[in-house]
Amino acid sequence: MSLSVQSSASTRQIAKLALPALVVLAAEPLYVLVDTAVVGHLGPVPLAAVAVGGTVMSVAVWFGTLMAYGTTGRAARRFGAGDRPAAVAEGVQASWLALGLGLLLVVLGTVFAGPVAHALAGNPETADAAAGWLRIAVLGAPGLMLAAAGNGWMRGVQNTRRPLIIVLGANVFSAVLCPVLVYPAGLGLTGSAIANVTAQSVGGALFLWSLIRETRQLRPVPSVIVQQVVLGRDLLIRGAAFQACFLSATAVASRFGVAAVGAHQIALQLWFFAALVLDAVAIAAQSLVGAALGAGDVDQAKDVARRVTLAGGAAAVVFAALVAAGASVIPGWFTGDPSVREQTAVIWPWFVGLLPFAGVVYALDGVLIGAGDIAYLRTTTILGALCGFLPMIWLAYALDLGLGGVWAGLALFVMVRLVATVTRWRSPRWLVVGATR
Repeated sequence: MSLSVQSSASTRQIAKLALPALVVLAAEPLYVLVDTAVVGHLGPVPLAAVAVGGTVMSVAVWFGTLMAYGTTGRAARRFGAGDRPAAVAEGVQASWLALGLGLLLVVLGTVFAGPVAHALAGNPETADAAAGWLRIAVLGAPGLMLAAAGNGWMRGVQNTRRPLIIVLGANVFSAVLCPVLVYPAGLGLTGSAIANVTAQSVGGALFLWSLIRETRQLRPVPSVIVQQVVLGRDLLIRGAAFQACFLSATAVASRFGVAAVGAHQIALQLWFFAALVLDAVAIAAQSLVGAALGAGDVDQAKDVARRVTLAGGAAAVVFAALVAAGASVIPGWFTGDPSVREQTAVIWPWFVGLLPFAGVVYALDGVLIGAGDIAYLRTTTILGALCGFLPMIWLAYALDLGLGGVWAGLALFVMVRLVATVTRWRSPRWLVVGATR
């Protein structure tokens, strides 16, 4: 049994895992914010094109996030039970799965970039630009997925230093490369896509090299990969519900005009950035809860859950205060277009008001994922999508409610999940002990 499992959970333990995870989680969305700011000054059409193309690429990002979360939970339980080689073996098979899924995404993205962009965009010029960006950007999917698998097993064995170095290094390099390619090199929107591919490919290669250094048992085991797919099906279904919501939201925002979808892109990327930053405590919860339950320590699992819930809520309140204070400044970082900035003013009160509730939801998501209670999260996420988010945003389109209606749908989605996760947290049904669930 590891030392961290033997001792009672402490704020210091959570911080030790959460702070490096914070940098790792923030690196990718921070790069996307830099990319959005760089492209935004090319004009409203390129910004709208990145909004559409980036939303499609977020499908790959979500798949990667789900893979990382599932791998963390499985590896953490085995690590908590005292079997580190088995925890690393989860990472080997997850990496094979990641590579296969990444290559599949490249094929699908190349073939369907045009039709998908035209389905989501509000005008042909935006659609054509988005399709061109997407055909290049999707080449980074294999690297993105390999990095997700690597993050997953390393978090499971509570190694946060190496992911920090890899992810931060790759994204800083790409953040420097992006403006160089877009402006001095004269590549425009194409330069943005190339910089995306560079960050994802470099990161994936470094995670793969780290896995090779950790173990020589690299042979794929189809039965284990299939088992991972089966065990991860609830996460994938849950991820599909998220994607249906956010793709639909972008499609509806596009129907309100180029300025509206540009403003939606800025706010949505800031929302994703906040979500992943606040997920830092959830990552700590996944690792510590999984290890505690793997070792049979129910009391420690409860203590972690309580602490991360308080930490998640407090961090979200601080973040909301910062966003509120920057309401008149932050949109100008991404666009100089007055019509786009006018539309961001519609979204901002929703953004600020929802953050504290979202912080609690993200923390409890981490607790339940670490506990392997994925089926419950799947069901409640689908419920929030079908009964909250999707009806509201399409009602907003039908009644011409604008971006306020779109973000009202997100509010309903968050509130349904808040009630569901708090209810589960207060029950004992998620406290299942053992190396596997």
